[in-house]
Amino acid sequence: MMKDFRAYVGNEEQVYGVRRVILDEGNAKGIGLYQVTTAGGLELDILPDSGLDIGRVKYRGVNINYTTKNGYDSPVRFLPVHGEFDRYFPGGMLFTCGLLSAGPENTDNGEFHPLHGRFHGLSAKGLYGYSEGDNIFVGGEVRETAQGKYCFSVKRCYTIPAWGSEILLEDEITNLTPEPAEYMMLYHMNFGWPMLSESATLELPEKRKVTPRTPYAEKGLASQCTFCKPIDGEEEQVFFNEMETEAFARLKNPEIGITAEISWSLDTLPILAQWKNMKSGDYVLGLEPSTCYIMGRERERREGRLMTLAPYESVKHSVRLKFSENVK
Repeated sequence: MMKDFRAYVGNEEQVYGVRRVILDEGNAKGIGLYQVTTAGGLELDILPDSGLDIGRVKYRGVNINYTTKNGYDSPVRFLPVHGEFDRYFPGGMLFTCGLLSAGPENTDNGEFHPLHGRFHGLSAKGLYGYSEGDNIFVGGEVRETAQGKYCFSVKRCYTIPAWGSEILLEDEITNLTPEPAEYMMLYHMNFGWPMLSESATLELPEKRKVTPRTPYAEKGLASQCTFCKPIDGEEEQVFFNEMETEAFARLKNPEIGITAEISWSLDTLPILAQWKNMKSGDYVLGLEPSTCYIMGRERERREGRLMTLAPYESVKHSVRLKFSENVK
């Protein structure tokens, strides 16, 4: 492959690569991002100043992700206080939630936890972004800490095949203290129009337990995996899926001829939360591998679902997002 490829081009950036860009206006003014392009038709932005999460994603020129009215954000706009989440939440392909709490605002043992935690507001260090062989690598380390309390390290690495159309995310989460540390983590992956539309369908493993979060979600169980046109003022629905043996979720849209599939480490991420919001202007499907039921730290503790890392112990999570073309 390499020999034949070099006969056609003098510089691989003609076909694929990664570059660092600084944004210079709007609410994200001043932040850096890695722009990745593959020869397989994949384009994405990775955001070091936002927990090394993923913003925009396109496949074959078609938008895949959901972006909120807020758009890209800067850490200076991240205010982990009561009621502020909807004013800075950007959406994007990946918004990581945790590490102390995921889900609604709550107070646990006297400590306030904002909606979906503080991870996305943290900037990474030890950054890298480069091509080597047939892969593109982007990564770094994110730490969530508090004086006299916890110190978590998340070493995050993205591996993206230069000739392909998939993203492998691998996290190593370590408790860097001499005391046990409880944690929660949610990989909030957000699909938007035109990948998501009334033409799309969702495929999930048959062997799974499904728990709707609200009575309205329970009414929508029969249509959990189908979608409608946007509806003014529509209420969101959330379903919690516990897979028995397989860990995948496959979103197909024959109208645009694209399939997006996520898979994850079921042993460390036992729950797939599904956020289905058909509301006009906020039209989104969230597919969210998680350690928990995302009810907030206080309730998860009360119901015995908080995970714990022993002193200096590490755990590894992996999530893969893969795109392919299907027949219209």
